[in-house]
Amino acid sequence: MTATKEIELKIGDEAPQFSLPKDGGDVIRLADFTGRPVVVYFYPKDDTAGCTSEAIDFTRLKPEFDKAGAAVIGISPDSARKHDKFKAKHELSIALAADEEHKAIEAYGVWVEKQMYGRSYMGVERATFLVGRDGRIAAIWRKVRVKGHAEAVLEAVRSL
Repeated sequence: MTATKEIELKIGDEAPQFSLPKDGGDVIRLADFTGRPVVVYFYPKDDTAGCTSEAIDFTRLKPEFDKAGAAVIGISPDSARKHDKFKAKHELSIALAADEEHKAIEAYGVWVEKQMYGRSYMGVERATFLVGRDGRIAAIWRKVRVKGHAEAVLEAVRSL
């Protein structure tokens, strides 16, 4: 069992473009944010403990990201409809994109083999990419630990 694409993005690489359905029934495109920093974070599943904590942390800091001129986009394989429920339940204010076909997930190289209870399966690696104003990747966090992560990303945005 291997990742569907062997992609290892590096700092300085051009960020892969995406156009995905988002919560609220709209479409979100990376290209819509040209000229400003964008935090693109990938997470496995709505309404699980770690994913909920991460989304709440980014929501709590959204005014600071806004002040720094940065957009925050969470991407998971869940549907836009599921994102709507997740956002309403936890009063989230960040954009959530639905990548049910794994197009962005694979383009960013975060569809990986995972292990749980001795079982191997394919899933989304919790990872964050900071895309700079120039459309290039300015920072990467892989195998993210949720606690303190949104704060670390905010500091990186401020240092751009």
